Amino acid sequence: MELLDLLHQGHERTIGSYLLDTDDGLALFDCGPATTVDALKSGLAEHGLRLADVRHLLLSHIHLDHAGAAGVLVREHPALQVHVSEVGAPHLVDPERLERSARRLYGDTFDTLWGELAAVPAANVNVVGDNVLGLQCWPSPGHASHHVCYLDRDGTLYAGDAAGVRVLPGRYVMPPTPPPEIDVELWQQTIEELERRDPERLALIHFGVADDPRRHLAELRLALYDWADFVRGGASEDEFVAYVRAELRDGGERTEDYDLAIPLWQAYRGLKRWADLSAAA
Repeated sequence: MELLDLLHQGHERTIGSYLLDTDDGLALFDCGPATTVDALKSGLAEHGLRLADVRHLLLSHIHLDHAGAAGVLVREHPALQVHVSEVGAPHLVDPERLERSARRLYGDTFDTLWGELAAVPAANVNVVGDNVLGLQCWPSPGHASHHVCYLDRDGTLYAGDAAGVRVLPGRYVMPPTPPPEIDVELWQQTIEELERRDPERLALIHFGVADDPRRHLAELRLALYDWADFVRGGASEDEFVAYVRAELRDGGERTEDYDLAIPLWQAYRGLKRWADLSAAA
């Protein structure tokens, strides 16, 4: 397993992709957005590989920082097989609704951040089951309803966003909570399932390999409860951002590293939407 830094917007340790061996050749776990395709190819080249040497793309979910480049990659490498949840699959084949939703959130910054969102031909899309190319696979909702995780035989959990954000070698664990699908209760159940699977390490897209999964997941659970209670209790966006940044500073972390991986205004708005929906229910 190799971590490729996709250098999103020129920043290190913001978005990654993992190169791994499977029962059917090389695969990438998540691929980043179209704006990082050149960095992805450069990362492969550092290992003596071309895009055409990769047979499979395993997706955790279809958010643009994880899967936005899928259609562009398949257009260039038509044999590439893309694996995704049943819920996410239609949005790869027809990404119009996904793009419309993302453009509402990101506005004029969409094209700079993410670039082209190309369709993936249906023939290249494979809906995941319990076993994908020798890796265990299961639903892991909370961050997104269509999220899945993969566990390799060597104990590596390819976690997507289900195990949170932690910019290694830092220790602070942050739940990425952008709108529109955050579900705190489901996410807590997912954390329990990740713990039950007892991985030896967590391969995080944002960013790095965590070798202390038990501590990491415990910290994620606490942070998710803490943030949810703070927002549900009436915290404003400014109060929330100030609170999290103070925690990061107190922990000796670089606040800008985390703010690039999950902008705190997005984290607040996802939790605020969840809190409002929960109150209405």
